[in-house]
Amino acid sequence: MSPAFSICVYCGSRPGAEPAFAEAARQVGLWIAQNQGQLVYGGGHNGLMGMMADACLQAGGRVIGVIPKALVEKEWAHTGCSELHVVENMHERKRLMAERADAFLAMPGGIGTFEEFFEVWTWRQLGYHDKPVGLLNIKGYYDNLLTFLSTAVQQGFMNAGQMQLINSGTHAESLLRSLVTEANLAPGKLNLDQI
Repeated sequence: MSPAFSICVYCGSRPGAEPAFAEAARQVGLWIAQNQGQLVYGGGHNGLMGMMADACLQAGGRVIGVIPKALVEKEWAHTGCSELHVVENMHERKRLMAERADAFLAMPGGIGTFEEFFEVWTWRQLGYHDKPVGLLNIKGYYDNLLTFLSTAVQQGFMNAGQMQLINSGTHAESLLRSLVTEANLAPGKLNLDQI
């Protein structure tokens, strides 16, 4: 049976300093499984990534991992994934993850998470896709980023319409439900050949 939806989640390969981050990662994985969804993520077993994937798998969910060959060689790959795709580089990784997703969610993470979040947001505003993009702001982790983005709007480098292309929230279940609902309404086109 095919999954009801597919969510690509970007998050840290480290656990972070707050226990709430790990709890949120487990909640995300569990919610996806309990709602007959599919998790698409970076294929690692460390940090929030591994906790989320494990929670989804343990609850009977389907997990698609996509990892570059260089990280497999460092033994970071989660070999328990339902599907584990080993690709040549980060560009292939991000493209395959985007193709397999109906929506995107960024959780707390580091530079890789930031880059992936901004990329899918940029792709959406350019019209390469119209899939929902969410930002899960646990324990105020993204408060300063959201303030800075408001400053960018005030200073004329962004506009309010661009901000409306992302959905931020502090509660995993309600944000996931919102993304899935929006994904069912969106055409979901993905024109990555234009990138």
